This record gives sequence, C-alpha cells and structure tokens, in this order.
Amino acid sequence: MQPLLQLLNGGRLAQAEAGARQLLQRYPQDFVLYNVLGVAQEGQGKYTEAAGTYRQALSIEPSVAEIHFNLGVVLANLGQIDEAMACYRRAIALNPRLAVAHFNLGHALQQQHRYSDAAESYRKTVTVEPGFHEAHGNLGTVLQKQGRLEDAVASYRRALAIYADALGHFNLGTALRDQGKHAEAGDCYLKALALNPHYADAHNNLGEIFRDQGRMDDAIKGYQTALAINPDHPNANYNMGEFLYLAGNYREAREYFQRSRFEDWQERVLACLYRTGQYDEFRDRLHALAATGKPSTLLAALSTHYATNFGVANPYGHCPEPMALAYHGRIDELAEPGSPLLAELLRDISHTAIAERKQGRLYYGIQSAGNLLKRPEPSFQRLAALIRQQVREYRAHYAGLDCGLIRDFPEEIEFSSSWYLKMTKGGHLTSHIHEEGWISGCVYLKLPANKQDETEGAFAISTDGDDYPRRHDGFPNRVIVQRVGDIVLFPSSLFHRTIPFHSDEERVCVAFDVKPAPGVR
Repeated sequence: MQPLLQLLNGGRLAQAEAGARQLLQRYPQDFVLYNVLGVAQEGQGKYTEAAGTYRQALSIEPSVAEIHFNLGVVLANLGQIDEAMACYRRAIALNPRLAVAHFNLGHALQQQHRYSDAAESYRKTVTVEPGFHEAHGNLGTVLQKQGRLEDAVASYRRALAIYADALGHFNLGTALRDQGKHAEAGDCYLKALALNPHYADAHNNLGEIFRDQGRMDDAIKGYQTALAINPDHPNANYNMGEFLYLAGNYREAREYFQRSRFEDWQERVLACLYRTGQYDEFRDRLHALAATGKPSTLLAALSTHYATNFGVANPYGHCPEPMALAYHGRIDELAEPGSPLLAELLRDISHTAIAERKQGRLYYGIQSAGNLLKRPEPSFQRLAALIRQQVREYRAHYAGLDCGLIRDFPEEIEFSSSWYLKMTKGGHLTSHIHEEGWISGCVYLKLPANKQDETEGAFAISTDGDDYPRRHDGFPNRVIVQRVGDIVLFPSSLFHRTIPFHSDEERVCVAFDVKPAPGVR
C-alpha cells in the first residue's frame, strides 16, 4: 500500500490506478484500495469510472463520510448536482465536522441560486473550521447576491484577514462598488493586480470604475489590457463595444459585441445594424432572434421601432405596445403633508457618503453610484419595500394582457440597479432605454415649482428616441406631469427623457430597474 500511496501523492495517477487494480485482484473487499483507485481515476478526469469505484467502496463500508464526499465531488463534475448534494448531506450526517462537505454543499446550493441555504452551509463550514477562507469568501458572494452588501463586505474582509489573495481583493472590490464606494473598490482592484498583474477581470473592472468616474481614456486602457491578456474576455469586449457604440462607431462596435458573446450581445449587434442602415440583415436577424422567445428589453425596443418605422407587423411579442403599459401612480407615505419618510430620504441623499457616477445623457445634474436601494439606510430600505408593493400593483393592474412582459412577469424581482438623480436649473436627461431592466421606474421626491410651463421637469415617453433612424415622425409620444410622491413605472424598452426646467430649484428623484430575481425567469 505504501508505494501505491507514494504514486498517488506524487501525481503519477495512471500508475496508481494500475497498481490499485492489481492489488484489488488479491484483496477485492478492501474499501481503502477502492478509495485509492477512485482518487486516481478522479484525478485523471475519469469521473464516471470514479463514481462506480466509490460506490463499490461504499457497498463494502457505507459508514465512511469521506467516501460519500468523494462520490459527491465526481457526481458534481458529471453535472449531477442533486445527487452530489445528497452525498454531501450523507457525509455530513456521518461526520458533522467534515468542513469541506459543508463547503461543497454550499457551493452546490449556490449554483442553484439557493442563496439562503448556501449561506447557512458556508456558516457551518466556518463554525467547524474558522480559518476556511474560501468559505468566508463564498459567503460574501451569496450575501452580495442577496443584496446584503454590508454583510458581504464583512465576510470578504474576514477572508482577506486569513489569506490575502487576488480573488479576495477582487471580490471585496465588487461589493464596495455596489455600495457606490468607487474609490475603495478601485483600490481593491489595484491590490488584486499587485498580487496578479495578469488578472484580466481586475483590469476590466478597474476600467469600469474609471468609466463611471468619467475617465474614459483610463477606462479604455483597462479594457484593452484585459483583452491583451485574454482576447476573448467577454466583459472587456462588451465594454469596448459599448464605448464605440456610444461614440457612434457602430461598425467597429459590432465586432467587439460579436466577440464578447456576453449577455445581450446579439441585440447589440442588431442595434449596430439598424444604426448603419443595414436593414435587410437587420430584418433577418431580428426575425430569427424574435423566434427564440427570449425575453429582451433591447430587442423589444428595436422591434417596436422597426415595426413603426417601416409600417410592418411587430415580429416580437414580448412588449409590442409599451406605451399602453406606462403606469402613473402615487405613494401615499411620501405624498402626505410633512412626510417623515420624504424628509429622511432627502436628508440621506444629501448627507450620506455616496459616490457620483458620470454619464453622458445627464445635463446639469448628478447621479449616484452603486445600487441605492440595496444600501442599509432605513429610508432606502423602506422606499424599496414601497416600490416592491407598487410593482405588485402594476402586475395586477395589467394582469391578463396578452404580451410576454405581463404573461411572463416574474414572481420574484430584484433591483438590478437603482440611483438618485439631482438636477438643477436646465437639468434634463436625453432619450434612452434601460437595456438591463424588465420594468423601470422613478419616484419623485422634490420638483421645481416655479415653472414657465407645466411640462418643465416632466417625464416624456415614446417608442422613438436615442437618435434611432426615422423614416417619418409618426411615433407616439406622451408627457407625464408628476407631483412629489408620484411613481412612474414602465417597460424598460420604452424610450424616456426628462424635459428641461429653467427655475433656480432642485429636482430630486430615485430611479430604478427591476428584473427577475436570480433563478427566476
């Protein structure tokens, strides 16, 4: 047995496998030999064979937790996640202090988007083994997925206190960025790069920090460095495509989007074709993509604009009539005279340390960075709850409407993004859509009163915008005049803008996008 273990520990797996098989001919009931054979097969990627070997070992000795764990590992590698979790649970039942079984169970649950259950498994891992830094890091990840950013940051910091690696600094940076702490997030990415200069994800994310700060030259350097390390890096290719698209270089942007294969890259390619007047190829690709039934905000905007522009039937049924789904409501808790919540929100927006995010569509105003409605302040949490209730009412209001956006409306939602906007005299936003949302909206906290026209500072919607190519002016438009405490909800595919106002006052609102929660269509 000793030479066999030396082969195994020395990485000579094929020889270890052959030796184990030879010994099993003499000792066919030795479960330790089966375990050695299984480990050797697993190390060579022979997962199906290894699974059979571990099962043979368990048929001889079913009470060894480590063998159940090993079987779970190979089943996970075979994509049999439920069976793997059953093995991890059996291992834990036999040995509750087997930390790695708790950890792997947590990882499997995380893969299934069962974040609360995964967090519990990671907590059990670090209870058994407090120095298990990967468990602290993964706990941070699932907490971040749940929007519990303060707790996520604390977990990432605990992981780094045990072992400071590039991944740990990177993960902490992502959570700090979600909190709107761009400078601290950038420092984390720089620390990750100091430990691993070839960390493409860190170069890309650092570029995104620079982009949000309006430092576009530095942002592009970040993307290009990531692409020099990994030419196929999905996010960096996508980010370069987005930069070129916004700069009006649609043909080159198309190439980057195609290389990215990231998220809505096919719709981005469609947008480039539409912008450059390549309508025949656009039409063919549009019909092919629409036929998949994939929910897509950008596809809905493009398809509706194309149908109206060319006077043809809309081939995409996700949201063919977005103007009919613009909802103007009111949040009583904000609208009541002397609203304590309103005062608290305005105070927190003015005095909480939240970084600003630069964006080219906003004039005479500032926008917050991070995800505002995932912050821990009670005012933002209360507003998030009120908005969730409004979204439920929105869904009920349009229930039964025959379009994909309502028919497939998610049972559970999350705030994919949220931010405040503060505008001063002349402030406005140019026409745009929110490609990453399902439903978008805005809650109004402060509005200019001294208006020359009632539409100053109002919210305007249309199926046309963002300088899309037009063959005529027959696109529908609507202006919604708001009051403090109002909420507007609308399909994220609908073009919208803010009409400029000219009084020396301030306009403050909270905007947001909601989309299906992870694991929910």
